[in-house]
Amino acid sequence: MQSINPYTGELLKEYTLLTEPEAETKLKHSEKAFESWKYTSMKERSQLMKKASEELLARKDHYAKLISLEMGKVIKESIAEIEKCAWVCDYYADNAESFLQPEQMSLPDQKKAKVLYQPIGPVLAVMPWNFPFWQVFRFAAPTLMAGNTGLLKHASNVPQCALAIEEVFQRAGFPDGVFQTLLIDSKATTQLIQQSEIKAVTLTGSEKAGASVASEAGKNIKKSLLELGGSDPFIILKDADLDTAAKTAVKARMLNFGQSCIAAKRFIIEESVYEEFLEVFTQEIKQLKGGDSLSEESDFACMARPDLAEELFEQITKSVNTGAKILVGGEKPKKDSAMFQPTILTDIPKNSPAYTEEFFGPVALVFKAKNETEAIAIANDTEFGLGASIWTKDQEKAEKLAAEIESGAVFINAMVASNPHLPFGGIKKSGYGRELSKQGILEFVNAKTVYLG
Repeated sequence: MQSINPYTGELLKEYTLLTEPEAETKLKHSEKAFESWKYTSMKERSQLMKKASEELLARKDHYAKLISLEMGKVIKESIAEIEKCAWVCDYYADNAESFLQPEQMSLPDQKKAKVLYQPIGPVLAVMPWNFPFWQVFRFAAPTLMAGNTGLLKHASNVPQCALAIEEVFQRAGFPDGVFQTLLIDSKATTQLIQQSEIKAVTLTGSEKAGASVASEAGKNIKKSLLELGGSDPFIILKDADLDTAAKTAVKARMLNFGQSCIAAKRFIIEESVYEEFLEVFTQEIKQLKGGDSLSEESDFACMARPDLAEELFEQITKSVNTGAKILVGGEKPKKDSAMFQPTILTDIPKNSPAYTEEFFGPVALVFKAKNETEAIAIANDTEFGLGASIWTKDQEKAEKLAAEIESGAVFINAMVASNPHLPFGGIKKSGYGRELSKQGILEFVNAKTVYLG
């Protein structure tokens, strides 16, 4: 397993994958740790999770540098990612106990019952490279606070981040085995899901990876949670604040260099303000500064791997061949390079990859809608349903249209963003289940009914 700096191409470190017996040993260790961890008090768990937050903030420059070196995120965004991880640790440290309080019930026959929320055991997390710390912590904080133990199978290109996350929990004082990182491949992951010790699995990643993991979990009668791709619409109606919307649109598309499931990808603009919006949007895109991922001056650096840049360019090429037009960017990346130019595509026909596929990188897909009805129709004409953003000064209209959009979240006059206080997840091929908020911690607990006769 190699850790490679995508900006320079430098090999940073190499790691040997765990053997099957080594992985099994860690799994047994997780199960053993669970037997004592599930009995710890919420006060003790909370104190430890607070220490994890403190550890992240105390060494945020160190952890952020690992992110930037391994997957090319610019350093200011990497620091923000670490700070967000501390936020989710604090959130569940403060709220988990109230979320998991027994629910008292009164029945029609005057009898009583209650629902207990209890941990289920070791939970396996299969996590992606694009937010290598945040994706893990939004799983780990609620899962561990619920009394489960966690096992992490991280993306193969971020092994240093994967090991550093385990280190965070160790330095915070969590008992040995409560959280472990496993450097394993996809075949070993499949074998792991089959083991009786694993009680559930959560995956954030591609549709293909999600289908594979969910299938294996299903065959073994285990719960799974999937957060997959998205092709989020960013809808601009004629009465929107166009300047604010356009500037926010650039951030919504280019944050993490467009490599985000909830990035705004399809910009659907009402016809009467199409040209005006596009002009501001284009100028803002052109002003972004490329540079080294470790430079504080850089707005973007590169994509996470050369093959991802190549795949994105192929999508652009196929889209242009069907009639889409390149307004900005679109240059072919150099061979074996992760460098890419921010790109805008317009005049996208229905038979184009730009209409039907997720573009996981710095490419904005622009659509013109005759009116708000057509805008919503275009927004819903996708296999994905993760997030959506709608811009208008008419709050009542915005809420009405938000109810018509097929997605897990709709943000009015704001870019879509995950937040510990808000449930996060998708519908359709964007996945199922919810992370974060109260719903997130209840995904991997046993809701046990106790009838009081």
